[in-house]
Amino acid sequence: MKYYRLLAFFIFTVIYTKVCAQDFTCKDAHAIASMELQANTAKFNNGLFSKASKNFTVHYYRCEWGIDPAVYYIAGKVTPYFTITATTNKIVFDLAHQLTVDSIYLHGLKINFSQDVSDILTVKFAAQFAAGHKDSVSIFYHGKPAGGGFGSFTQTTHGNNVPVIWTLSEPYGAKDWWPCRNGLDDKADSIDVYVTYPSVYRASSNGLLVSRKVTNSTAVSHYRHSYPIASYLVAIAVTNFSVFTDHVQLGTVSLPVISYIYPEDLNGFKNANYIVLRALKLYNNTFADYPFINERYGQTEFSWGGGMEHQTNSFVVGTGENLMTHELAHQWFGDKITCASWRDIWLNEGFATYISGIVYNEKFNPSSVQSNVENELNYIVSSPNGSVWVDDTTNVNRIFDGRLSYDKGSFLLRMLRWTMGDSLFFKGLQQYQQDPKLKYGFAYTADLQRNLEAVSGLKLNYFFNQWFYGQGYPSFTVKWSQDANKKVTFSISQVTSDASVSFFKAPLQLVIKNGVKEKKVVVFTQINNQQADVQLGFVADTVLIDPDHQLISGKNKSIHQTLALDIMMSSSDVQTYPNPVTDKLSVNIKSLGVQEFRAVLYNSAGEKVWSQTFSGAKSMQSFTVPFTAMPRGIYLLHITTDDGKTIERKIIK
Repeated sequence: MKYYRLLAFFIFTVIYTKVCAQDFTCKDAHAIASMELQANTAKFNNGLFSKASKNFTVHYYRCEWGIDPAVYYIAGKVTPYFTITATTNKIVFDLAHQLTVDSIYLHGLKINFSQDVSDILTVKFAAQFAAGHKDSVSIFYHGKPAGGGFGSFTQTTHGNNVPVIWTLSEPYGAKDWWPCRNGLDDKADSIDVYVTYPSVYRASSNGLLVSRKVTNSTAVSHYRHSYPIASYLVAIAVTNFSVFTDHVQLGTVSLPVISYIYPEDLNGFKNANYIVLRALKLYNNTFADYPFINERYGQTEFSWGGGMEHQTNSFVVGTGENLMTHELAHQWFGDKITCASWRDIWLNEGFATYISGIVYNEKFNPSSVQSNVENELNYIVSSPNGSVWVDDTTNVNRIFDGRLSYDKGSFLLRMLRWTMGDSLFFKGLQQYQQDPKLKYGFAYTADLQRNLEAVSGLKLNYFFNQWFYGQGYPSFTVKWSQDANKKVTFSISQVTSDASVSFFKAPLQLVIKNGVKEKKVVVFTQINNQQADVQLGFVADTVLIDPDHQLISGKNKSIHQTLALDIMMSSSDVQTYPNPVTDKLSVNIKSLGVQEFRAVLYNSAGEKVWSQTFSGAKSMQSFTVPFTAMPRGIYLLHITTDDGKTIERKIIK
């Protein structure tokens, strides 16, 4: 057994624990969600929540920690400065019972306290403190934190067996390694962090590095962060980091971007840092000034399966573009404005997923946007139910559900943008960021809705009731026909995948087209079998339902219906054989007296599966339709001339 004395109260018991961690780079939002879900599972299985008393608030923490990355152990002195909100002679902090409190001091004198297995630390005062009373206590403690492995306090190695300790406290894990208020109801106005450790290493934490002092073989790093911060966003990491600094110009401020990286990965992070710099400028210009503009942003490498948006200092496993831009987006959505309940986690994760997958890529990787949207949509509709609103905050699989909290949350923003229009949508997000009731505080979904409605003038209750609280999605059926005057008439209906929503009101885009022309229309669907029509200057052969995927929907059907007055071609003018068909269908058309006609084949779901346009058709025209690759079923061959005459034939394979 070895002992290291780093400060008078920091005594270490030597225990060597090697923890294997995943070491790979997140490439997409699905990976981020699944890895964060897996990595948080250990912490949630304990079912532990904040039990801090509601009779005080903390406005400042002075945190002094002793860490040796080769030893799974922490010794600390945490001094919270607080304000009493209701007359009392005791206050309760969250602290795991695996940690031992040695003593608590008030005004230089020891005071009474108690710990129990329910992970609470009760601080007892000799007299009653009235509401409004301001004071502080110093809590001395030590031990092996409960959150090992993929939990809130992790020891592992990197490179050539170099030890590292890092923390990750979301959502309930801060109490595993330090005494605090561990809920979503209180932010300290500022923190000072002092980390004492062997001088061969470096420490990383929130805010600005004020000083690093070395005495013999011991170093003390002092970090100061002067913005409000939730307890789960406080973090430290200690190992043999290499440190490099870039700068990015944000308005009149040259913001330092400081990274703490494992030496073996330094070049890779340096080469990829342009991603962070350009994303910082984009987000700064799109949403609001970088929230911690007077300090810095940075990244710290750690050996976890994803990333964590520690305030001013995201911890990341690698240089994946989506990972780095996702964690950066959290500085606005998650750190500056933090969800006020884990039921509203989409205000953190849905936003970061949308911003990194769509907003960032619209600017820098536009060719990837549509595939990102389609991947999200396919994942969302892979199951018929599930709401973005988290109905069970005791279940990690529910809070960090990649399909619902991340992807469906992201798609809610896409649909809000489609509903409101680009200008009002981004103006609404800017107002949300500047809302004095929310800045550097906590928000519920209703707060977002309130800001979007104020900017747009829209009433969005229906939207959040069906898409946020409700489950599932609609499947649209659009039946359409075109008369001799080229007017297209629609009948639009839907079925829903979950009974919690009987009908989804939504602006549905339809694209009416033929081989060379198209027209886009938007119908705001409010009832089943809703009728609409549009006057076209051409003969249509296809109607596409939401081709740009602006809405969550699945199994949509477009069905062309021929009106009796459309059938102006004599049936003897068209011969089709053989019918039933096997490999190919032969079609003979007698003289039509027109220059052009178009043939389109639809399957039984109304989907176009083949089409061709023919010119110079004054005499008999013959052509074939390939059927070899077609599945068995019933098909409809639709032939339209350039003067609006039509005929249809049912074909069987």
